[in-house]
Amino acid sequence: MKSLKQLFLYGVFGVLTTLINIFLYWLCSRVFNLAVVPSTITAWFLAVLFAYYTNGKYVFESEPEKFRARFHEAVNFFACRIATGIFDVVIMYVFADLIGFDDVWVKVASNIIVVILNYVASKIFVFKK
Repeated sequence: MKSLKQLFLYGVFGVLTTLINIFLYWLCSRVFNLAVVPSTITAWFLAVLFAYYTNGKYVFESEPEKFRARFHEAVNFFACRIATGIFDVVIMYVFADLIGFDDVWVKVASNIIVVILNYVASKIFVFKK
């Protein structure tokens, strides 16, 4: 039952993180006129901050008592997110910049894949009990 609750909460916060990521990408690219890659990196970084907080507190209920444990957890979280962030940037560059598909739709598709990879990485490498 706990795994089902965890998966549900991850889905909720995954959707919120994805919406934040897409909105911030749109804001950077359309309002601030940044190029695809800087917009993607900015949106990714801010969405990852949100994801770390919500995943740790609500999804995986992680409460490291010592600074060292919290730091280790944060480093692992960001390392996993950097890996999937690079994946996101490559997808955006190839499909939006090189091939010319609509960048916002590519961002949506990329985020679906990234959310799945992030859950697996968080469960295995970051918030393990």
